[in-house]
Amino acid sequence: MIRTILMLTFWGLAAPVAAVIGFSWTFITGDISVLYRVFTWGAFAGVWLTGVRVETVGLDKLDPACAYIYMTNHVSNLDPPIQMPLIPGRTSVMVKKELFKTPILGPAMKLASLVPVDRGNRDAGIEAVKAAKEVVQKGISMLIYAEGKRSFDGKLMPFKKGPFYLAVECGVPVVPVTIVGTHYAMPKKRFAIKPGLVKVIFHSAIEPKDFGGRECLMEKVRAVIESGLPDEYRSTSSAKDALQV
Repeated sequence: MIRTILMLTFWGLAAPVAAVIGFSWTFITGDISVLYRVFTWGAFAGVWLTGVRVETVGLDKLDPACAYIYMTNHVSNLDPPIQMPLIPGRTSVMVKKELFKTPILGPAMKLASLVPVDRGNRDAGIEAVKAAKEVVQKGISMLIYAEGKRSFDGKLMPFKKGPFYLAVECGVPVVPVTIVGTHYAMPKKRFAIKPGLVKVIFHSAIEPKDFGGRECLMEKVRAVIESGLPDEYRSTSSAKDALQV
């Protein structure tokens, strides 16, 4: 509990300072990169204060100048503040539309081209995919939680089809990502954070054009993400072979 309060207190104190620096720089230069990095690394620093340590695998295989669609599993609220700062360049993500009403954070997310989504509205979800396509076409990567929400038990849930429609439409390489350890540190429905090691595995990029359609692409991405999970969180025995891209 104390670690979580420490993280939230740090974010609460750092956000106004980050906003003054980041918004001022953006207003003067028209460059949002400083604002983006200040907020993402501030988020990462808050998680670090809780005793959570992060190990990355495979990030060196990716071209930092290339825009990708990163598709990952989702088990904790800690996932976004850990993953986004690790990805080279600017990255967008789909965020609950309610958060865009938050002071400081909301305007910052709009400037960073984050995509609002209403999870309870199917039509709104379609609009979010269209908005995400516009973001990707600007050369900005997307980080997408393919299940659409957090898993309770650490195992993969069914994937949403929208992200794969986006990948096929944009023709942008898909990078499957597996995050392990945040389910232990802060699982869904728990406020307290436990210190521990989190591993973020960036698998080899997959070209959507190499697959016959969305369903085949979805199956491949799911198998690759699952291959990075510990045995107890895998639902199939074939995941071990998925790294053969």
